Amino acid sequence: MRESLVATVMRKIVVMIAAVVALAGLVACEEQDSSAVKEQKAHVEWKLVTSWPKGFPGLGYASDYFAEQVQRLSAGRMVITVYGAGELVPSFDVFNAVSKGTVQMGHSAAYYWQDKIPAAPFFASIPFGMTAQEMNAWLHFGGGLELWQELYEPYGVIPMAGGNTGAQMGGWFNTQINQVSDLKGLKMRLPGYGAEVLKRAGGIPVSLPGGELFTALETGAIDATEWVGPYNDLAFGLHNAAKYYYYPAWHEPGTNMEFLINKEAFASLPDDLKAIVTIAARAANQNMLDEYTVRNVNALNVLQHEHGVILKAFPKPVLAHLRLMNTQVMTELSKQYPSVAKINDSYQRFLSSVREYGRVTDNADVNID
Repeated sequence: MRESLVATVMRKIVVMIAAVVALAGLVACEEQDSSAVKEQKAHVEWKLVTSWPKGFPGLGYASDYFAEQVQRLSAGRMVITVYGAGELVPSFDVFNAVSKGTVQMGHSAAYYWQDKIPAAPFFASIPFGMTAQEMNAWLHFGGGLELWQELYEPYGVIPMAGGNTGAQMGGWFNTQINQVSDLKGLKMRLPGYGAEVLKRAGGIPVSLPGGELFTALETGAIDATEWVGPYNDLAFGLHNAAKYYYYPAWHEPGTNMEFLINKEAFASLPDDLKAIVTIAARAANQNMLDEYTVRNVNALNVLQHEHGVILKAFPKPVLAHLRLMNTQVMTELSKQYPSVAKINDSYQRFLSSVREYGRVTDNADVNID
């Protein structure tokens, strides 16, 4: 009788313990589920500043497109508000704003930071350098992106490709360029390494944001300017301020834009939002190039046939002299800055191999009569 009572009591105790354990497990699951739901519903708001006028065609739209994709892919969990040049920070302060954490993101072009980071122009465009397709290949599969990340890491900034304009134009001139001597004393708005090349050739490079180009050209403050290409140049009305439109863009054969992300802000995101930001940037990168390819064709037709723009090619001797000056500039910069030497080595090796391949593929097809 006593054993039966003990057994009964023990069974009740076991049942009670099991119930407590089950209840504890249920509570833990509910807490985990609640935590997961809270994380799933977490709302992230970021600010993105750009170097372009708000809503400017092509350049300005890239950030809007990116923000739209992030919000859509995250089902509204992440919202990025885009600010044009001057709304929160000036055009050329975008990098600093992201680096300091004043904002979480920026959209600009790497050659604007040349004074701070001498090797930065490689990740925008350099004279006689890569086309858009070549640049994308080098960045994403040729080791370029890793070099870019390494270059910006000391500033707490993560770079991502943010679109490409494709081959640009040589620029707008109020005087003809028939020989090398015509470059002497020429005041031209020109960024990046191209500015130093022009200086070596006797010209006077000037740094100006896009919004000031028309007035500077119209008033004679500068003699010439490059901006982007027909699509953006038509929107700025540069054909009303200069007579001659030159090609090719020896200084920018394929200009890459950049998304700049504050490292701490990116690290604070859950993994799925990190992936969404990365994927949306890649989508925006390709979308810009596709848009420019179409819009430039249409805009050049309008400039020539509706506005009577005079399209001219730089003489071969002028281009040859500029190439020589560029070789000198790159040699000297590589000796002065280890980062330039390291990146230039990767860049030139990739460019050489991809051009050799292109000689028997893309270029061979294009040159078929």
